[in-house]
Amino acid sequence: MTYRNQHPAAILFDLDGTLVDTAPDLAGAILDMQRDRGLKPSPFDQLRRVASAGARGLLEVGFALKPQDHGYEAMRDEFIERYKSRIAAESRLFDGFDRLLTDFEQKGVLWGVVTNKAESLAQMLMQGLNLTHRCGVLIGGDTTAHAKPHPLPCLTAAQRLNVDATSCWYVGDDLRDVQAGRAAGMITVAAAYGYCGPHDPPERWGADHLVASVEELNALLNVSAS
Repeated sequence: MTYRNQHPAAILFDLDGTLVDTAPDLAGAILDMQRDRGLKPSPFDQLRRVASAGARGLLEVGFALKPQDHGYEAMRDEFIERYKSRIAAESRLFDGFDRLLTDFEQKGVLWGVVTNKAESLAQMLMQGLNLTHRCGVLIGGDTTAHAKPHPLPCLTAAQRLNVDATSCWYVGDDLRDVQAGRAAGMITVAAAYGYCGPHDPPERWGADHLVASVEELNALLNVSAS
């Protein structure tokens, strides 16, 4: 793991599992589907670990369905509709993030979101949490021609903020986040407090920094942004 430090022109965050704890609502949609079918509910911890993978990961855990399986698309569509109906019911900023973002805003440090979540869903979530007016840029998984781990979403976010990508930091809880950020020339931070699965630990991702809590992220970013 390498370590680089510099004053950031902007700080970009992944959404699910990094900025916002969305697992209760994502898992809740799967649990509703299981309950309506008379099935035994999946343990929440198992669903939480794959929450960053969205419908693909959650349907595999909840129903043993993969994208190539018959009936997957119908189940995915049902999941998305159920999720929309509760998108910000229990989802919240991870503890400590409101203070961190407020500190950035007071210092004039730009921040934004780059997620593989569909842009329309990401906008619904941000609006539901009253974050839209605070966020400098929001890039979804379908905003550009490519999703992460391709660097284009990160590069587009920097362009819309009118900053050089190499002067940005990108924080995420998935290997794809680190790959995208590094490919875009950004300083990368692996958020080990997020939805990281046990089979690909964040220590192996090659991020510039690794944080185990929002408190550690706060300390790291505030030192760099001061």
